[in-house]
Amino acid sequence: MSGTDGTTGARTTPAPAPTRSNRGRVTTAYLLTCAAIGVAGGVMLWGAGWISTVLFATIPFISVAIAGLWLLPATVALRLLERPLAGILVGVISGLVVFPFLGAAVWWAFFAELAFLVGLYRSWRTWQYYAGAVFVGVVYPIFAAASFNLAAMQPWALVTFFALTIASCVAGVALGILVADRLRKAGVAKLARRRPTLV
Repeated sequence: MSGTDGTTGARTTPAPAPTRSNRGRVTTAYLLTCAAIGVAGGVMLWGAGWISTVLFATIPFISVAIAGLWLLPATVALRLLERPLAGILVGVISGLVVFPFLGAAVWWAFFAELAFLVGLYRSWRTWQYYAGAVFVGVVYPIFAAASFNLAAMQPWALVTFFALTIASCVAGVALGILVADRLRKAGVAKLARRRPTLV
């Protein structure tokens, strides 16, 4: 019968298009979710920033062991929401909370987002998170070579330094993915995700 689903005879109707009200709810939910992640991340980074500062002044080699924590807030946002620039937005909010380290928060958030940006946000595969972690784990020591005086390190120390930085970044991303997946299973931020269920 025309206009039916062919099995029960019930007339099928197309899903309603998102209304302006629903779009507004998605935007509000998205911004509030990013704000919550950013504030929580900023509180964590406040402690991490000062610990890193103290370690850098005393044992610079060890300070990179907590570098991966800077990737955590942006990773949680990207994994939970799967929306473009969510990581950068959370990085800005985290940076405002931990204002002396604003530049660092945004810098690390950019690298958390980079693998998705390069792919024009067409895929959200788990390996992309780890690719970003490995990349920044290599890039960060190079950018900070003068600060850590890498040129004066013995080859074994240099290799260990890079390995420690990469391992820290990978661990930070793994923790961010774990947190985001737990939040998703708990039903957090359903409306704010890339494909929200509009009701």
